Amino acid sequence: MSRIWAGIDSGKGHHHGLALDSDGKTLLSRRVANDEPELLKLIGDVLALADGDHVTWAIDMTGGEPALLLALLVSHGQEVLYIPGRLVNRASDGYRGEGKTDARDAYVIADQARMRRDLRPIRPGDEAAIGLKLLTGRRGDLVEDRTRSVNRLRGTLLSMFPALERALDVTSTGPLKLLTGYQSPAAIRRAGITRLAKWLANRNVRNARLLAEKAVEAAERQHTAIPGEKTIAKLVHTLAQEVVTLNEQISEIDKLIEGRFREHELADIVQSVPGIGAVLGAEFLAAIGGSLDEFDSPDALAAFAGVAPAPRDSGKVNGNLHRPNAYHRRLQRVFYTSALVSVRCDPNSRKFYDRKRAEGKKHVQAVLALARRRVNVLWALIRDRRCYHITPPVTTTA
Repeated sequence: MSRIWAGIDSGKGHHHGLALDSDGKTLLSRRVANDEPELLKLIGDVLALADGDHVTWAIDMTGGEPALLLALLVSHGQEVLYIPGRLVNRASDGYRGEGKTDARDAYVIADQARMRRDLRPIRPGDEAAIGLKLLTGRRGDLVEDRTRSVNRLRGTLLSMFPALERALDVTSTGPLKLLTGYQSPAAIRRAGITRLAKWLANRNVRNARLLAEKAVEAAERQHTAIPGEKTIAKLVHTLAQEVVTLNEQISEIDKLIEGRFREHELADIVQSVPGIGAVLGAEFLAAIGGSLDEFDSPDALAAFAGVAPAPRDSGKVNGNLHRPNAYHRRLQRVFYTSALVSVRCDPNSRKFYDRKRAEGKKHVQAVLALARRRVNVLWALIRDRRCYHITPPVTTTA
């Protein structure tokens, strides 16, 4: 036998490992606990089957549950390929039988690795990039929690005090502080503008007088108490405090991200691009693993980021392009968001955007085109190890 392919169907407590030879014959199939001695035994048994021949491992996750297994494979110098779970599910339809088991999934993973030549290898990222990936992932969870809490707060406040819900932006610090102390129309009317403004000012709320005037004006528009008002008021207080706490946690983790980001060797280059700050820069480095070694060209990076259209031609239809289905969502967000910001702060980006709009492209299409262009720019900057500089306009003397 010249080569062995090993597929791993990963799970929380257990993984299922299965090894195939070059002809697709099963050599080993075993359920192993997600524990170092068990995983080392699996790796040793597969290497023993290879008897010095090359072994290629394939797995359907790049972190989380199989993190220990991946670390062991990397430390043993093994080649590991990543096969997305979506691809595994689609490929399973082409195999005999309709049942779904861990052993079957592991076989599909190994067999797809044996036949395909387009799977991405999993390479160990540098320590800084791994830290950024963890921190940005945590920040994403906190932002999602805050969005859910804000939506609940708006819905709860709307059920009791519609006028105040319309008047306040509950994503801002001042209105949130207000709702932690006053929730119902009657309570706000009793406090009055002067007392309410003083209460807010003592809590370092900006424009306290203006906010108090808005709240009292809303309270004067509703003199009817809603059934269950006391209970709703308590819920509003709890939700407002919850959003305040999440804002503080996001602010703290932003400081950690910025500190870790600035330790990376590419930080100055990445942040020199207009529209990319510490958070977006950290997400970029986390997505690419700290370097561009995995990408052969800017086109490959653009395809991975989902800012390069995919063709959809059939029959007489040619040149039909559409948004790709498989791409890195957070990396696309980095390029799209930074392109959107750069239109306002970078004359070169603004000029490119205006040209695309003049060609008849809609706003989103023009921003996506700019995002694609920024892939080339950032690629060249990292390749040449230089920072971005805005080229001043050329002036001619009279």
